[in-house]
Amino acid sequence: MPDVAASRKFIDLIRQASSKWANWDPPIEIKVGDYGKIDNKTGKLDVEGNIYEKTFQTLLDKQGLKINLSASSCQPQKGGLDDNMIMSSSGVKQGDFSAKPEVSLLNLASASVKAEFQFQEGKRGAVLVMHKPQQEYIPRGKVLTLVHKAIELHGKYLVTSTFKCPGYYIYLSNKSGERIALALARTSVPWRADPQPAIFRQAMNNDGHFCYTPLYSLKHRGTKWFRRKYPGAEEKDGMWLDCSPPWDPLDEDGNELHMETDDMRARKFIDLIHQTSFKWANWNPAIEIKVGLSAVANAPSSLPHLYGL
Repeated sequence: MPDVAASRKFIDLIRQASSKWANWDPPIEIKVGDYGKIDNKTGKLDVEGNIYEKTFQTLLDKQGLKINLSASSCQPQKGGLDDNMIMSSSGVKQGDFSAKPEVSLLNLASASVKAEFQFQEGKRGAVLVMHKPQQEYIPRGKVLTLVHKAIELHGKYLVTSTFKCPGYYIYLSNKSGERIALALARTSVPWRADPQPAIFRQAMNNDGHFCYTPLYSLKHRGTKWFRRKYPGAEEKDGMWLDCSPPWDPLDEDGNELHMETDDMRARKFIDLIHQTSFKWANWNPAIEIKVGLSAVANAPSSLPHLYGL
């Protein structure tokens, strides 16, 4: 499976399970306040800037938005430390750790993570494990409300929170219905998996530095329709909504399944009949087409728009 497809598939599976975005390359830092667009092929965020940079503050000042993002009350806040966080996609069953004899001989008594995962045959499954993650986030209220009005963020995605940790394990199943046992032990090779999976990434900082960002929250601006439907939402959180992926539904190998619409089916049917008979088929026979009418083909569906003579 190409790395580009694996990246997008893993990100898509974790998003479906958590409404958050996975980072396929956790050593590449993603910061709270980053904004940009999602690469449709890889699913990765292409960062264009950060709301806490001086250049963005200058743009806010020019637009007349009165907020000083360098003030301590506006700066990103940190949550408490979690022990370990395990996320898995639909169809993945987590069970108690029961390693094979050759793995059991290892010194795993002090392992802080011990879990077993059963994956569904014929289907990709994703697992993300974070060791001692800490959330960092934009404070709700004034910050999100005012930056929502920033012209620079039109059509952009905003990172409103991140999860940083000193160690992570990423796994994407190979559709074989495999069962893996995973442990995090205090050894020279901290992450141990049995058997060794085909598509995985792992790292551990022995000094405990929070240098990896495996997970983050991504939001986009609410529309005018949203403001009309939910008046008062702007005062609460700036109407920042969870992002939908910019790609069509994916197959098990991370390729887009282009959904066929009724117009697409109509166009194809009419075109095939025209090729064999040089006549035009009526996709909706219940709609009467009379002799003597003139028509102009509708390009999206090839359904004629009729005008009386």
